[in-house]
Amino acid sequence: MNWTEKRCGGWSSAALVIILVCAASIGLAGRSVADGLQRPQGQSSTPAQSGDENGIVIETDSLPDTYPYAKCEIFLRAHGGVSRLHWSVEKGSDQGLLPPGMKLEEDGLLHGEPERAGEFHFTVEVRDSAHQAVHKGFVLRVLSALSLNWKKEPRVDGNRIDGSVTVSNTTPDEMDLTFIVLAVPPNGRAVAIGYQHFPLKRGTVDTELPFGETLPPGSYVVHVDAIAEVASRNVIHRERLQTPGALQVIVGP
Repeated sequence: MNWTEKRCGGWSSAALVIILVCAASIGLAGRSVADGLQRPQGQSSTPAQSGDENGIVIETDSLPDTYPYAKCEIFLRAHGGVSRLHWSVEKGSDQGLLPPGMKLEEDGLLHGEPERAGEFHFTVEVRDSAHQAVHKGFVLRVLSALSLNWKKEPRVDGNRIDGSVTVSNTTPDEMDLTFIVLAVPPNGRAVAIGYQHFPLKRGTVDTELPFGETLPPGSYVVHVDAIAEVASRNVIHRERLQTPGALQVIVGP
């Protein structure tokens, strides 16, 4: 057949066939691009290769340590399942909870600023649009930003009370430290037996701070306070120590 002999509205049959074929190809390509744009980022539509067809596998194994009031952002990862995955924290006394100040978003972003130190155990659930779900337990350790420990526990030597502590700052922040030691008698009129104020550099470990003073005869409970300010983030960390009982100073000055 001579394609030039049959025309429709001024177009040859050959031209119409070519146009229809091209339009079909463009339509398929357009659907392919649209499908790619609609697929959520970070969620794979490929079935997990873990024994169960279309099974969900949580890839994240463990969580990094953090500190009180430090900005924390962790993306939990999973693959498999059907379409979009939804994350949540299981509720219940046997599952534990996130640290105060932390939140898990539906897309797997665990974020916030933990408000206190501790070891927090919790279980997450990942569910897909076909209502398949898997669970996994995690531990998030919120370490003390400021560490304060006895180096030499307070003791009486004649008419003096002496001792020392160690302080550490293992966070990435520079701290402005105020260190105060009080000997408190039963009447509450405390006597300062130690004081220092200095920058506590990040990475500082077990710096010794001594204290001591001559006191009149009496019974004294020793209180140690370490207050560290992170001015750049308007955050204050505080640690305290106290003798379990009163120390007796018998010898007069």
